[in-house]
Amino acid sequence: MYLVYQPEGQDQPTRWRYNPKKLMSVEREDIERRTERNFSQFTQDVLQGNSRCRRALLFTFLRREHPKTRFEDVDFAWDELSLEYSRQEWLEIRANIVDTQHGDELAASLVKVDAAIEGAFDDTEMSGKAELPIAE
Repeated sequence: MYLVYQPEGQDQPTRWRYNPKKLMSVEREDIERRTERNFSQFTQDVLQGNSRCRRALLFTFLRREHPKTRFEDVDFAWDELSLEYSRQEWLEIRANIVDTQHGDELAASLVKVDAAIEGAFDDTEMSGKAELPIAE
């Protein structure tokens, strides 16, 4: 999964691979302090669209590139930030759907997933099986 940030006026989005298991312990602790959530809850809330959690995640990635970035300076319009599955993750989701759904439900789901696969970012660096970005 990717955190994708494209502020107004920026031609190309900035894309960071988001894998909660790869965040450093200092980053996780900072996120917990800023969001007042344990890290496992944070990962779920990011996926569900919690604004403060997404801001904390964006701050984490921005600070890696610009260490002097302050949390108070991270502000974005909602349509400037998104989470996106890679093409490989969508293919894994598709395989799971094929295994678990049938009939009209399967057909409807495949139409949506196949459209998402077509427009998804191709993560050529991804190795192994795709996982949901939730920490256990």
